[in-house]
Amino acid sequence: MQELILSIIQQGGYFGIAVLMALENVIPPIPSEVIMGLGGMLVERGDMAFWLLLLAGTVGSTFGNYVWFWLGQKWGYERLEPFINRWGRWLTLDWEHIEQANRFFRKHGHWVVLFLRFAPFLRTMISLPAGLSHMPLGKFLAFTFVGTAIWNVALIYGGQLLGRYFQGSQDVLAWLIIGLLALGALFYLWRVFTWVPHDQRDGQG
Repeated sequence: MQELILSIIQQGGYFGIAVLMALENVIPPIPSEVIMGLGGMLVERGDMAFWLLLLAGTVGSTFGNYVWFWLGQKWGYERLEPFINRWGRWLTLDWEHIEQANRFFRKHGHWVVLFLRFAPFLRTMISLPAGLSHMPLGKFLAFTFVGTAIWNVALIYGGQLLGRYFQGSQDVLAWLIIGLLALGALFYLWRVFTWVPHDQRDGQG
């Protein structure tokens, strides 16, 4: 099973990594930790090159974040709120998340786009308030690329370490990979089924 999963990632190549990382920032549930971690395992096996993997993953992630930036910049609050209210369940977010990210962005400024790229808090959603506030595109892309690259370096090295540590225990590694994928899918399903629109939540309170 481990060989099957890794071979699928390998066959997709660097372009496949870039696409997966772009989608990870737009449509859950495959987390970047799994994608780049598996890529790191392939680097450890000699099937992928570290720098090409880092470039592919970072470009893909930057593009995925740009989608949210573009939506914020072009749609604005009036058009964006109905979209989030309609599709929020499948995106596992609601308008309150956007408001929280927007307040955080207004309080701390443009630099949060850089620093939140390698932090679990609002890593993707900060792109929306950046677009809503019409942050300069060049600065947004530069901050996103650099911050995401730092995060991806850590993920690739983590995957390499796992691949090295479990090199003699292929069964354990296979179950670890399956477990990571299953956890990502289960967390996404839990978010979908427990999601309540913010207006209904306010009514319940």
